[in-house]
Amino acid sequence: MQTIFLAVLLGAVLSLLAPAVQDRLRESLRATPRLVWLAPPVLTAVFAGASLLAGAFTLPLTAAVLAYTAVPVITAWWHQDLLTVLLLWLPIEFAAGRSLVPVPARGFLHSAAYGIAILLGLVLFLGFRALPGMKYRAPRTRRDLRLPLVGFVAVAPVLVVVGIAIGFIPAPHLPVQPAGKMAAAAAIIFAGTALPEEILFRALIQNLLMQRLGATTRTLLLASVIFGAAHLDNGPQALPNWRYMIEATIAGVAYGKVFQRSDSVCSSAILHTLVDWTKHFWF
Repeated sequence: MQTIFLAVLLGAVLSLLAPAVQDRLRESLRATPRLVWLAPPVLTAVFAGASLLAGAFTLPLTAAVLAYTAVPVITAWWHQDLLTVLLLWLPIEFAAGRSLVPVPARGFLHSAAYGIAILLGLVLFLGFRALPGMKYRAPRTRRDLRLPLVGFVAVAPVLVVVGIAIGFIPAPHLPVQPAGKMAAAAAIIFAGTALPEEILFRALIQNLLMQRLGATTRTLLLASVIFGAAHLDNGPQALPNWRYMIEATIAGVAYGKVFQRSDSVCSSAILHTLVDWTKHFWF
């Protein structure tokens, strides 16, 4: 049931790739802006359902999620876009409210909270704020599929050389997993890691920086450093993980450049998937 729950949540996120769904959401919120205030109680109810599935439902946890979903709506209502993004991102990044969740339920409920955060971000920025430049759409042309391949050919050797030199990754080896598992892993990485992170770091953070500072090299580097810094609290090395930050910053430059040149955030998400998949199975 937990897998089905997460699949339904992912389906809701992916449904917004459809232009017709986006247009309907945008038109509804333009006609009646107060509808956006339905998002916190609805998403809190969704999370409450997840916590019931996990046997972890409590009123304090539910109240915390209601507060988490309501505050970004308040700041979006006030047109504080960067603050809204931070309020969506940082509580998830630092696992706020972790102590309210029993240990066995933490993995599932973190995934549920992550999905709810992405869905809320899309409702707020695709629908309510109608933020231009997000490129949250399926790939439109062959170029959108070619760019991540070109980006991978360009950045992968750099990541390998730097990663081995700083001790982040070992020397490469042949994959030991069956082909079916490797293929399934690509879909899981895309849906569970690459696309959500590209929505946050490219469609929202980099896009907002570009709106304010222009699509310059400096903006690209700033967005990439932010992306890299978000990996300081990731293992497997000791924290803060400077090795991971360096690698993620380099990768972020490639992801950001593909995002700038493509018509779809899925392009940078495909490149992101290729990098993570290669690291997982070949190093």
